[in-house]
Amino acid sequence: MDVIAYFQSYKGYFWEWTTDEDVSDDTGYRENNLISIPNGGSIAYRPYIIEVLRTLKDQGFPPFGSLLLVLYAAQEGYVNLDGIFSYLKRISREVSAQETVQDIESAHQFLEHISQVGYPLKQGQNKINLLQTIFKDAHNQVASLSSEWIIKRFEKSPVIISQAAEKKELTQAVVSRDIKTLSLLHHRFPTTESIIDAVKGIAAIPELENEVIQEEPVIETGKEFIKELIEEPKTFQVGSLIKRIWSGLKIPMRHLSPGEQPIGGISDMTNKGDFNRMLLSEFAHEEEVFMNRVANNEALYIQREIPPEENVFERVILIDISLKNWGTPKVLAFASAIAVIKHPKAHSECKVFVLGEHSIPVSLNTVEEVIRNQNAVSPVLGVSNALERFFEEEYNGRDLEVFFITSHENVQNQHMQKVIHENRDKLKFLVTTSADGELNFYKHHKGTRKHIQKIRLPLRELWAHPPKGNKTSGSVGSGIKTAVPENYPLLFPTPKDRMETFLYEGEFYMLSNKKQLLKTYLSDNYYNKNIYQNISIQKGCEVIVENISVKPRGQFALARNKAGNYILAQYQPDRKNLSRLNLSTGEYSELNLSGLDIPVNFSLIYFNKSFFLYGLEYDNIFRINLEGNLFAERTDNNREIRKNVFRTEAELNKLKNKGIKILNNFTRIGINSAERLVVSKFALQFHSENEYWLEKNSDKIEIYAHQDKNKFTFSDGSEVITDHRGMLTFVSSNKSIPVFYMPSSHDGYIALATEKEFGGSEYYLPKKSKLKIREMEEMYFDYMEPFIKHVLEYGT
Repeated sequence: MDVIAYFQSYKGYFWEWTTDEDVSDDTGYRENNLISIPNGGSIAYRPYIIEVLRTLKDQGFPPFGSLLLVLYAAQEGYVNLDGIFSYLKRISREVSAQETVQDIESAHQFLEHISQVGYPLKQGQNKINLLQTIFKDAHNQVASLSSEWIIKRFEKSPVIISQAAEKKELTQAVVSRDIKTLSLLHHRFPTTESIIDAVKGIAAIPELENEVIQEEPVIETGKEFIKELIEEPKTFQVGSLIKRIWSGLKIPMRHLSPGEQPIGGISDMTNKGDFNRMLLSEFAHEEEVFMNRVANNEALYIQREIPPEENVFERVILIDISLKNWGTPKVLAFASAIAVIKHPKAHSECKVFVLGEHSIPVSLNTVEEVIRNQNAVSPVLGVSNALERFFEEEYNGRDLEVFFITSHENVQNQHMQKVIHENRDKLKFLVTTSADGELNFYKHHKGTRKHIQKIRLPLRELWAHPPKGNKTSGSVGSGIKTAVPENYPLLFPTPKDRMETFLYEGEFYMLSNKKQLLKTYLSDNYYNKNIYQNISIQKGCEVIVENISVKPRGQFALARNKAGNYILAQYQPDRKNLSRLNLSTGEYSELNLSGLDIPVNFSLIYFNKSFFLYGLEYDNIFRINLEGNLFAERTDNNREIRKNVFRTEAELNKLKNKGIKILNNFTRIGINSAERLVVSKFALQFHSENEYWLEKNSDKIEIYAHQDKNKFTFSDGSEVITDHRGMLTFVSSNKSIPVFYMPSSHDGYIALATEKEFGGSEYYLPKKSKLKIREMEEMYFDYMEPFIKHVLEYGT
């Protein structure tokens, strides 16, 4: 078997080669670098798959499809095995692989067992041991010599993958080969325990217990763990703060409550107590002397104050991961949480939740968990709702000591203050962070909030010497891709490449090549036509639906049903196939039209709450219903339909060949010697009064941001979040600078916007926006320039 045959992809199969433009690898070949399930998420990146295959070449490669299914099942987190195998059953029936249908159930059970082996076996070398164990002497193996040759051939010419990415017709042999291998493995490893026992036979796994469900990782000791955080570039900033926080932390690590412990003897006397415990000799004094001794705490009582005993309690830490808690405040939040959890004197149980749209339990016991959870971000602006639900649903009157860590700015929110006040008896400690390194600790006691202490961390000093592995020249990390919102305060640049453009009820929509339904507008109130150039008519677009399950072929029409859901119809003339997809519910139906005599020049259109297969010169056309069971019925052509077709074509011609060059391949972000922002090869340049655009950079880049997927972080903690749809989010570590946004297009003038203000080309201004309109020059000097200057002043 050669390299192309082994990596070959097939039409309609469960996996395909795709390209993540934000990621590159050492080979230099950026295309086809990701294997994903069509409309179902990612399986693995190509560099990782190649590394896995290198470890398997001595024993021979398993079938590629079998390997991909095992890698998918071994992922940590949610996997949709039911959906994949339902899909495989349908494929098997289509290719008449009846034996494969029978094997699918066994293969499904085997992968379910793989998914349940527990956290330790899914990480690092243990995962490699797992793959080597189950695929040793597996069915349909590639010989070891051929396996080694495939690796060498790929290393010599990685671009050869492009030939394998061109899909061939799926055959019964391909499906049977992949499924049969897994089916036979199920007979060899019938249970999860048998898989674990087999792996234990080739390598010691000390952290793997006999139970296989929800295994917990080994908790590292505090000081060793902090050292590992400091040595890891991705957690250096968090780790370097913890010991400094320890040195000033005044929060009690143990709570003491009264206990009964009689002492006796002379040491059992005290100058405080109840009157029934007072020594009888005290009553022998004259009344004035007696009252004076009591008032001055000179009277003596039997049994001194009760010695304290340790009270066992459960500590809960809540960390804000909303949009407004990005950057340095978020670093301080995680550092504070770990400082409390790993404090040398802390022995009580501690649970951690991150708050976004919901409260999600997390663990911070390993470096990998800190990286993963620190990269998590919720698209909400505030977490007051999640905090309120936590106290209503999770608290349940238990004996908890709750910490809530958020930024000082978020505490000023009126709704947040209300939630904190209403739950002050449940919220023990409030910790606020700020971009300048200040931590404030508050304690709620008997309904009042008391300021305990302030800790100011010298961030520049503590972060001045990152570990040698820390790269500042835009290298790609291995963290989780930072979440981005569906839409922004300003419009996306409209893509040039699209499958179809629609006019529905006077509004314009597009089905993009990236399988998004976009809504766009025609400008009717632009205040400066000179800044539009060739795009003076059309405005930008907003996302209505993403990740639409549709193939880019045939004709499309768009409508909305009575419930307001978008309905997408697709007609493939060559296959005589008609389908209808509800974009909100995912409900799908299709109809074969082979029995109808439909002319080849008929087009799919929408008119008056129905779809039509329409021809201008024909007396009879076909109507397709919008709701209910899908059918096509012959009907008369009429003047109103013809008028609508002409009117729609005239309107859509206004959008013909319109669109902008979107910058979506972000290779680097930095600041050049002219103190201008640089995005890939382009610098944000001043063009003329109130006009800025991205043009080719000609100055030396002085400071680079560190790249981790789609997040670029400067050394001061400021971040730029990229969105391949054409948007940049700027989050300064100086919280006096609000989060702001800029479209990433290099075709015409750009705009800047915050959650409240907008400036620049009206092309990016939403039609019904309530943003305050300002001059672009003002927006630049108020937001972009301070962002850049803060990076230059505090960055290294």
